[in-house]
Amino acid sequence: MNELTLPQQLARRDLDRLRAYRENLDFYKGYQWPGRARGRERRLTFNYARTFVEKVTSYLMSGLTMVVEPLEDSPEAREAARRAEAALRRMAQENSLEQLDFDTELDCAILGDACFKVTWDADRGRVRITAPDVQGLYAWWQGDDSSQVWLVAAHYTLTAEEAELYGLVSKRPKKEVTLVEAWTASEFQLWADDSLKESKTNPYGFIPFVLYPNLREPKQFWGTSDIPPLVEPSRELNRALSQLSMILELSGNPIAVLENVEDARDIAVQPGAVWEIPERAKAYLLDLLQGGGIKLHADYIDLLYRAMHDLSESPRTAFGDNRQGLSGVALEMELHPLLQKVRRKRLIRSAAYARRADMALRILEQRTGERFGPVRVKVNWGPVLPQDRGRLVREEQILVEAGLHSRKRAMSLLGVEDPEAEMREVGREGGG
Repeated sequence: MNELTLPQQLARRDLDRLRAYRENLDFYKGYQWPGRARGRERRLTFNYARTFVEKVTSYLMSGLTMVVEPLEDSPEAREAARRAEAALRRMAQENSLEQLDFDTELDCAILGDACFKVTWDADRGRVRITAPDVQGLYAWWQGDDSSQVWLVAAHYTLTAEEAELYGLVSKRPKKEVTLVEAWTASEFQLWADDSLKESKTNPYGFIPFVLYPNLREPKQFWGTSDIPPLVEPSRELNRALSQLSMILELSGNPIAVLENVEDARDIAVQPGAVWEIPERAKAYLLDLLQGGGIKLHADYIDLLYRAMHDLSESPRTAFGDNRQGLSGVALEMELHPLLQKVRRKRLIRSAAYARRADMALRILEQRTGERFGPVRVKVNWGPVLPQDRGRLVREEQILVEAGLHSRKRAMSLLGVEDPEAEMREVGREGGG
């Protein structure tokens, strides 16, 4: 029996993961009702799942900066760290990383996983950082250590015209060509459909992909999405609000009820209408709002609404609803679930961004010959809650004067994007 080619293996691999990706993405887009509508069934969709995901992402990505620290205490090492930090800022600008990171993080929260690819753009002579769609990515890792990935395969499609530009096909047998890139630390392969088109030594010496989860389940490689906990309450909220909407509409166009009437003609429900009915018959308008029924629906909707906030770990205060006038520690305690969720995500993101930066510096060294020496990339995050900037400045001033913080670190914590350049500018102004 012949062994399957790599593209054929991918067609049978991770089917449950890929199906979950599609379901989560559809739910985020607003396709939240199961099955088809029955007859004239009313189906309103209030897409709180999308709102919660985007809200948490906005809190998460606030104030992201990177600082490069030397691993040796010498003038040469400090200079190398300064050049490495300047190179990272340049690459961030060239690749529009601020926008790319936010889009990738939003995708990660929806699907449950995300990825960066770091390569060399020979045409432009610079490092290229992209975010491939994880719906086309597959990974193999060591059985006893899921952090050690030894093979990554990227699956995507090109039009026949695009494939011809890359010299991958000589004819146009169909409209699209399926490509698979297979990367190990030592080898690179390129497949077009089921044919191996290229096999060569990996030019980087490492797998140029950074795969990371949104939130990780214990002992699992692939992550979990923010969407699944919101599926059931969202559907029930949509159903409850649709039902309430129908009740209110019927109450505005009341139903006429006739009792002991065998035949009825020209019965009109309108102001000033006069009905002639037989003796012992009764006629009245059905009041669907009597007995406080509408309040029961509203109370149930409030319970669903609270459940969604609890499951998403995003208190109502995160949406600006601070009716109690909370501030300081009280406000932090109110938002504590959101702070904890953001912290869990930032632990994962810090490692991913640092690894991406390390790959970019290594490729830059390989292609340009510039040496940055042994350095450590540190990811700094801005505060999630609003801060009293004046108090922060005073605290950092005290720490710098006490010798507990360097000026560079203080400037980084205060949000200065390029502390080195700012310090040089201050020196020039002082010298002038």
